[in-house]
Amino acid sequence: MRIYGIGIDVIEVERIEEAVAEFGDRFLERIFTAAEREYCSRQKRPELHYAARWAAKEAVSKALGTGIGADLAWTDVEVLRAASGEPSLLLHGLGKAFAEREKVREIKISLTHAKSYAAANAVALGE
Repeated sequence: MRIYGIGIDVIEVERIEEAVAEFGDRFLERIFTAAEREYCSRQKRPELHYAARWAAKEAVSKALGTGIGADLAWTDVEVLRAASGEPSLLLHGLGKAFAEREKVREIKISLTHAKSYAAANAVALGE
């Protein structure tokens, strides 16, 4: 396998808190899948986990070189969590079709968050 692309993103947790306060479920449903919302809502500080997933979606869009838009929607990128705690990624819709067309076989991600910031990186691997 070869590296198709890499991406990184960092976000202030406060930005997510403000968007949730202003737009509520409308914002959450536009950006996050049902499984992501269910996971984050169970956490002590949901905003940290939402922010990390936002950062992961941005990092993936950079690794693929698409940005969020014509070839990749927010909910096309789903961050999952294994029982071990390791994050993984599942692509849907336009994102999945783009990855298949470009022969991207796997995307590895790493997430982190602190009191005020969340960050993620992504490495897209292809043939």
